[in-house]
Amino acid sequence: MSTSVDAEQAWRDLQRIRVPQERVYDEVERSAAGGRGSTWATAGLMWLFLAGLGLDLPGWGVALVIAAYAALLGVLGTLHHRRSRVLLHHTRCTWRMFATFGAGAVVTGGTTVLSGRLVDSLEPMAGSLIQATVSATVFLLFVGPASRWAARSVRGRGASAMGGER
Repeated sequence: MSTSVDAEQAWRDLQRIRVPQERVYDEVERSAAGGRGSTWATAGLMWLFLAGLGLDLPGWGVALVIAAYAALLGVLGTLHHRRSRVLLHHTRCTWRMFATFGAGAVVTGGTTVLSGRLVDSLEPMAGSLIQATVSATVFLLFVGPASRWAARSVRGRGASAMGGER
């Protein structure tokens, strides 16, 4: 069965589909570039957690602090996810997003371990305050540019799926 295709109508249909898709990409890029609330809240939680570890708590106290930290991060992630206006399907997550997450974990974790070793000779509370400040600062400096870099890749992936144009 053969049907004739009107080129003009096909082009209009493509543009009608492409415009909402571009809006989705715009929103993803906007959320990566703006809305620093959850980033600052995460850095603040990290700072409180690392500073709290300098209190020389017993084993059960450390376990309780770790559980509270994980629970608060979970609540923060849930709130941020619910507030997001655009949700990407997992197949739209690019290698850049996964690389950014992994690199962020390595950089922040490495900074935390290295700064912890450097301040071992100091009093525990002063050392943990320095370690917390350095680690939270590195997190804040890394997450902004890395988020924007990862979000830009979503638009490129969608454009290549639609024919290679941007």
